[in-house]
Amino acid sequence: MTPDVWLLLTAAVVLLLAAWVTWTLTRLGRLEARVERAWTALETQLTRRAELAEELARHHAAAVGEERAARLRACVREVRAPRTGDRELAENALGRELRELPDDLPGVPSGLRADLAGTAIRIGLARRFYNDAVRDTSALRTRRLPVLLRLHASRPVPRFFDIEDDLREVTGSAAGGGRARP
Repeated sequence: MTPDVWLLLTAAVVLLLAAWVTWTLTRLGRLEARVERAWTALETQLTRRAELAEELARHHAAAVGEERAARLRACVREVRAPRTGDRELAENALGRELRELPDDLPGVPSGLRADLAGTAIRIGLARRFYNDAVRDTSALRTRRLPVLLRLHASRPVPRFFDIEDDLREVTGSAAGGGRARP
């Protein structure tokens, strides 16, 4: 082979590598934007649940019981400003308190109960979307060449957000009582 052929082959390899790096950087940027959008949606639903729980505890304490209303208010305070720094733990405590409420609460508007149930479903879905986006981003960032080339190395790796939710029960019952997918 002549030196010109080697030069052309080298240029082609460099061009392919540059195209791949550009595509990977674009993909990483889109995935990180997806993580941010999913976190915003999850945060919105978690905030909505805290607001609804606070409304329930403040305006319908007689219906839920004073002791439970005090626990709900404490959980809401902890969610808004976690003392331990563990938001997931605080969200789990609030979720457990809300799941332990009886289905029929006399004196509590059905609209509030429906909002709480709908928000619980939306939290489960938003959490899944967020964790899926984190998984996809982490999978691409940990491949051999992105690590070797240090693509997005200066950016923090997103964390999974794991809280208990009722999504398995909801998806199982919505599918006619069949087994829900994990």
